[in-house]
Amino acid sequence: MTPPLLQRAALWRAASLGLWALVMLYSSVDGRLDLLLRAVFHPLVALAGLLLLLVALLQLRLAFGPGRQERGDRRQARTLLLTAAIALLVLLLPPAPSFADLAGQRPRDETAESELSFVLPPAQRSLTDWVRLLRSQPDPKLFAGDPVRISGFVLPMEGEPPQLARLLVRCCLADASPVGLPVAWPAGQAPFPADQWLAIDGVMGLGPAPGGGERLEVVPSRIRPIPRPARPLEP
Repeated sequence: MTPPLLQRAALWRAASLGLWALVMLYSSVDGRLDLLLRAVFHPLVALAGLLLLLVALLQLRLAFGPGRQERGDRRQARTLLLTAAIALLVLLLPPAPSFADLAGQRPRDETAESELSFVLPPAQRSLTDWVRLLRSQPDPKLFAGDPVRISGFVLPMEGEPPQLARLLVRCCLADASPVGLPVAWPAGQAPFPADQWLAIDGVMGLGPAPGGGERLEVVPSRIRPIPRPARPLEP
């Protein structure tokens, strides 16, 4: 006996797969993947969404096609409802990760090259460029007085002032590693909250290192709060 249309298991599977195809395709165009995944992997998400959509259409054809129809049971119904609820939540609630919280739980990136093959002029270096350069040339006096124009988010540090930081990713947030630069924050200025994105113009100066000696720190001449960049993750 052919089950009623709404009790056909193929129709339920089509609805479930179609919802997740919609999630993956929508995420590929609305920018939310930029918060979670490097751009080079975005086409894979879109391709997976298209494949899911194709499978959903095949299931839909089975639901309305001739032949014996499989009747869905209560267990399948509960699974479909749970899957649909999760997919709708993903669509309605875009990700809003706290980079500062994530950075506080991740080890620092220590994979910088020992020698850089190309070095940009000081004012064109990003925060990540500066971190890598200082690791390859650890003498802080080499760069004292160089102009700095960088942006990043405020990262609280235990036992010292907050740093300006970025997250490096090889694939996605799951392998993110923070890098940061110390900042000589202006005296008397109210501290910026964690996760606040800032653009800082200034120069590199020498300051005391926590373990003794000297280290380079950014001496700001101008600090501007900015919105989070569209693509905040760096390779």
